Amino acid sequence: KHSSFLISVLGPTFEDLALNVKKNISNISYIFIGRAGGYIGGSLIGGVLFDCMNPHLLLGFSMILTALGMYAIPFCKQAALLTAFMVSIGVSMGVLDTGGNVLILNTWGDQAGPHMQALHFSFAAGAFVSPIIAKLVFGSDEKGTQLLDATLPVTKAPAPETAFNLKSSLKSMWAYIVIGSFLFLVSFLFFLLYSRCGTVKDQSHSGSGKQLVAKHHLALVFLLFLFFFAYVGAEVAYGSFIFTFAKDFSHMPEAQAAGLNSLFWGTFAATRGFAIFFATCMYPGTMILLCLLGSTLSSLLLCLFSNHKVALWVCTGVYGASMATTFPSGISWLEQYTTITGHTAAAFVVGAALGEMVLPALVGFLLGRFPNQPLLMYLSLLTSTFTAIIFPVMYKLASGLLKTIQMKAPQVWSRPPRSGAGPP
Repeated sequence: KHSSFLISVLGPTFEDLALNVKKNISNISYIFIGRAGGYIGGSLIGGVLFDCMNPHLLLGFSMILTALGMYAIPFCKQAALLTAFMVSIGVSMGVLDTGGNVLILNTWGDQAGPHMQALHFSFAAGAFVSPIIAKLVFGSDEKGTQLLDATLPVTKAPAPETAFNLKSSLKSMWAYIVIGSFLFLVSFLFFLLYSRCGTVKDQSHSGSGKQLVAKHHLALVFLLFLFFFAYVGAEVAYGSFIFTFAKDFSHMPEAQAAGLNSLFWGTFAATRGFAIFFATCMYPGTMILLCLLGSTLSSLLLCLFSNHKVALWVCTGVYGASMATTFPSGISWLEQYTTITGHTAAAFVVGAALGEMVLPALVGFLLGRFPNQPLLMYLSLLTSTFTAIIFPVMYKLASGLLKTIQMKAPQVWSRPPRSGAGPP
């Protein structure tokens, strides 16, 4: 899942991108908004295109366009041009994320659970690898920067410092070239699949009665949209602000605060890896219930003991593990009741993207107004409670939909589906 490379590589190279276009960091922060806006637009476009053209062909072309955008970023010397490429990359990310989820469901159907978990585990793995590529492999020469700062006069520093930093930033920009080359090579695998497999969509939907009746389809999609809005927003907000919270509110040293941040994403990634195997023997509904129970309990304890360092370490690890499998399990769960098309998957991805934009921004805004309140923990508890309430409502609607399908197409449901019909 290449989008994780693109999301996480931007943070470590953000300062170098600013130097490349001769701007301040604060003056180009809008590239995040541009990428997010492009991602939402790409999700909607992908939902339409995926239902009317071959998925392998669409994903292959999207990856090539993304690779070309990655190649172009190191050579952008103007902020407007950099923003335009970020928007285009965001569009391709939206297309790929929407199409990837639907392609897995169309390919494996009711057996897609482990494959869906593997797809989303690759997101965590990519988020872990790309900062290493950006800074440890192609990092800037800090010694040279320090030496330059110590020797050059302040009045004459701007011109030569810019030239030096441009050279240094170009070194870290090689990360974009490497990632773009990887995407370019992977795109040929999709073209190879297109030449050998033909159209997957027709094969996957043939003989399936689920798409004939969807009494509560729109209601389920809307509720899952809200579900993913709260879940992904809380996940990104916690991962983004736990370092600041631990340092400023709990008065941890920076090294410990960074370790706490790493613990959250480490347990998140590890649990997604284990979920590949759990999905072979557990219902998606059961996995969602376990995640909701763990996130609600850990966020409640975080609110009650936000100043207790041991509780903060333990509950952060539990919270990260509890957040890991909710998104892929939610998609696999809904697939048991109704057909997930490109339009449907686009709604999920847009909901997640909006949550990723709105909730972290809200936390950042409120932290400046109420610095002495554990607002991050309050948000975690609020979103966990909301998702724990909304899931039984979705389950009730889905159960009613299943009964309708069974009455109108009993031959299709001669055996109960893998999840949702019985105890989750």
